[in-house]
Amino acid sequence: MKLASYKSGRDGQLMIVNRDLNHCCPATGIAATLQAALDDWTGTAPLLAARYDALCAGDIDEAEPFNAERCAAPLPRAYHWADGSAYVTHVELVRKARGAELPSSFWEDPLIYMGASDAFIGARDAIPVESEDWGIDFEAEVVVITDDVPAGIDAQHAGEHIQLLGLVNDVSLRNLIPAELGKQFGFYQSKPWTAFSPVLATPDELGDAWDGQRLHLPLRATLNDKLVGAPNAGVDMTFDFPTLIAHCAKSRSLMAGTVIGSGTVSNVGSESGSCCLAEVRCLETIRDGSPSTPFMAFGDRIHIDMLDAQGASIFGAIDQVVECYTPPGNNS
Repeated sequence: MKLASYKSGRDGQLMIVNRDLNHCCPATGIAATLQAALDDWTGTAPLLAARYDALCAGDIDEAEPFNAERCAAPLPRAYHWADGSAYVTHVELVRKARGAELPSSFWEDPLIYMGASDAFIGARDAIPVESEDWGIDFEAEVVVITDDVPAGIDAQHAGEHIQLLGLVNDVSLRNLIPAELGKQFGFYQSKPWTAFSPVLATPDELGDAWDGQRLHLPLRATLNDKLVGAPNAGVDMTFDFPTLIAHCAKSRSLMAGTVIGSGTVSNVGSESGSCCLAEVRCLETIRDGSPSTPFMAFGDRIHIDMLDAQGASIFGAIDQVVECYTPPGNNS
């Protein structure tokens, strides 16, 4: 099944969306929000699935046209957002561009940080940034949403807790990152709003493309109508999703609604392009000695999508414009 949240209050209104993403209906009487559904997933999932089947069959009287413009993030706020860097080839490339060697441990021990989850934004919401000098970049990623995960679970069993999948644009402010990492305390100011695809899908909706560990489809990133890249998310993913979940749950349990990100999707050699401008600039630096591609500017539009074998969008597209944000008191 496919689920979305229309904008309503802080936590949205849970909507069931049909397979073709053209009709939807509210989850009235089952769960008011996606978080409420996940909190009782064993009880709510069968009820949601039954209504989804009826919606796809055209048997729901209250069905209405689905409007991605009305969507908040499917989880407008989450208890836990952990973003990985599962494509180590991407990390290797970034370090190579600045002349740094990749420690061998990076191939064996996942890189993961805890991100801000108090407020995610919708797929059609603007990307508000105060200054272009901050180095505005998109990052196209795949994410999974879990139910309750017990502490100490191993990777062999962690995949059983993946209930939903989707896409995110994990925006990075590249020029703020070096100073933050230099403090050796992780990202904060350099990671603003994260945007989600309009819908999340259960694993069964993905067919053979989902093997329980990786999603084997290209992730397309298009900037101002120009394709930047379409690397396959199932290729060169050093750490699969069950491994990332087990890593996060090593010393603590994870609550229902935990969001685990793959990090920027990347393939060795970048033959199918890149899912962020930082990687494009690293390739230019390695080849030419310096980058020529600028970071994003106000008015730029980023489009992120994943298509099935028939060319249909699975999760709906993230389609955002970078917008200048003026802080309160700075209106002169």
